[in-house]
Amino acid sequence: MHTMRYAEWGDPRNPRVLVCAHGLTRVGRDFDRLARVLCGQYRVICPDVVGRGQSDWLRDPLHYTIPQYVGDMVTLIARLNVAQVAWLGTSMGGLIGIALAGLPQSPVSRLLINDVGPRIEFSAVERILAYVGQMMRFSSFEQAVEYNRTIAAGFGIRNDTDWRELTQSTLKTDGDGFLLHYDPAIRVAWQNITPELLAAAESANWRSYDAIDCPTLLLRGENSDLLSPSTAIEMSVRGPRAQMINVPEVGHAPMFFDSAQIEVVRSFLLEN
Repeated sequence: MHTMRYAEWGDPRNPRVLVCAHGLTRVGRDFDRLARVLCGQYRVICPDVVGRGQSDWLRDPLHYTIPQYVGDMVTLIARLNVAQVAWLGTSMGGLIGIALAGLPQSPVSRLLINDVGPRIEFSAVERILAYVGQMMRFSSFEQAVEYNRTIAAGFGIRNDTDWRELTQSTLKTDGDGFLLHYDPAIRVAWQNITPELLAAAESANWRSYDAIDCPTLLLRGENSDLLSPSTAIEMSVRGPRAQMINVPEVGHAPMFFDSAQIEVVRSFLLEN
């Protein structure tokens, strides 16, 4: 038994619901700016995936896996008491969305996948594992901001204010310092990954993707090292045949901090 907490924006009676799911070491507050824009049209739900932010940590770190996260999201959607949701998922959140949207009688009516796909480049996994789960303690907030500038350079954040906002939500105080707001043990399920294991996961991911039948939009950071151009093209011609948009001057992954990226989401969700 564990608790997954979430932020909610907009009218709780609105039947149009958007769930926004974050990346591996991120939190639901990543979507604050997006939610402020969309909450007039949608009830926006931004969970902290278990092991992150305000949600509980799992006793067994081997359960930090996509099937566990999908089960938690099924429970969340049932709690929201709606038949369908739109889904926006960044990186890990996109993999959760693919698995959820590929289920029989899926509750996902519209899917936006942000810079991830069934095939993940192993070099990107190695890059991420170089920092995930490290026991980082920062003596000052500014030190934490500089750390984020290093590990999250691909986000395409362009000014100090945005970097500070991006950093604030992922920290918790520790005496006179700061710690990262996620369970370091989320690394465990990934640490022994090999190209062969990644290929096996890819086969299952494609099966889920090919089963999706709702309108799907794929965003790819122009300089992404995780979602290759060839995988993105393949996603545009099989399964739901995702509409594909490249986000310029961004790597892994777009963060919806600027108005142009937010408008892409708004237009996709509100189109007929």
